[in-house]
Amino acid sequence: MRAAFVGKGGSGKTTLSALFARHLAHAGAPLVAVDGDINQHLAQALGLADGESLTVAPLSARLGEIKDFLRGDNPRITSGEAMIKTTPPGRGSRLLKLLGADAVHSHHIQEVDGVPLMATGEFDESDLGVACYHSKLGAVELYLNHLVDGPGEYVVVDMTAGADAFASGLFTRFDLTFLVAEPTRKGVSVYRQYRDHAEEFDIPIAVIGNKVTGEDDVLFLKEHVGDDLLTYFQHSSWVRAREQGREQGDLEPHNRHALDQLRTALDARTKDWAVFQEQAVAFHLRNAAAWADRATGGDLSAQIDPGFRHGPAALA
Repeated sequence: MRAAFVGKGGSGKTTLSALFARHLAHAGAPLVAVDGDINQHLAQALGLADGESLTVAPLSARLGEIKDFLRGDNPRITSGEAMIKTTPPGRGSRLLKLLGADAVHSHHIQEVDGVPLMATGEFDESDLGVACYHSKLGAVELYLNHLVDGPGEYVVVDMTAGADAFASGLFTRFDLTFLVAEPTRKGVSVYRQYRDHAEEFDIPIAVIGNKVTGEDDVLFLKEHVGDDLLTYFQHSSWVRAREQGREQGDLEPHNRHALDQLRTALDARTKDWAVFQEQAVAFHLRNAAAWADRATGGDLSAQIDPGFRHGPAALA
């Protein structure tokens, strides 16, 4: 199952992404965590020391190689240059198993505190004024489009802040989106934006209250979020100590229970591979018409394989 963490900048979505990924890993669940935020802090939130950086290449650094690998011998994709971030798989494409022995996982996974982590890559000075960060997220979208995750397997993605996550079709690639909201008017305003966009595309969301300090905060969230409120995290001394580089006992019981609730909610979702592929095709056609046909000089609707059926059976 796949979970995205979204929310206002500073809401704590990276912290909760890391907590949830560590929670799954320490329970023995196979998973991959992906840092898809413009500010790449998930590795540090997982426990990478200050001043250290991942030793594996970010996904965006090898986008060309990833495209060539994933397109395989699919006759509908004539070259890596003709493959865009929304290009869906078809017969002949290479599909991925979670943590499989393939060219994507082997080049881009690094374990941090027991969590296999991939990073999109930072938006650096060479990109200023000439590039959009969402082009870097293209590698994540291609990865999720070609991944066949099985029962009991998880992908946890720390997304870009705010409604900016809707700037690509990546938001449709998840079984459940966790929206992290602080108990403030600004905190719930992003929820309203995301809710309205999600309803348009039938995207399931669940709200996680964060930095809650008392009953008034809980009542505020219930008033403004309603039934979308799944659970909440109390202000955590353990998290603060960890962010300061100190180890201090264990995560508080209420917050551990909240992590259990996240996993239960995610596990309750039903994977619908037919809908997953339909959404991929729909967003590919939108991108082809909006810019990609013009940019590549071709008709990218021809990349769609009407006879392809995504899911476990396609691995054969």
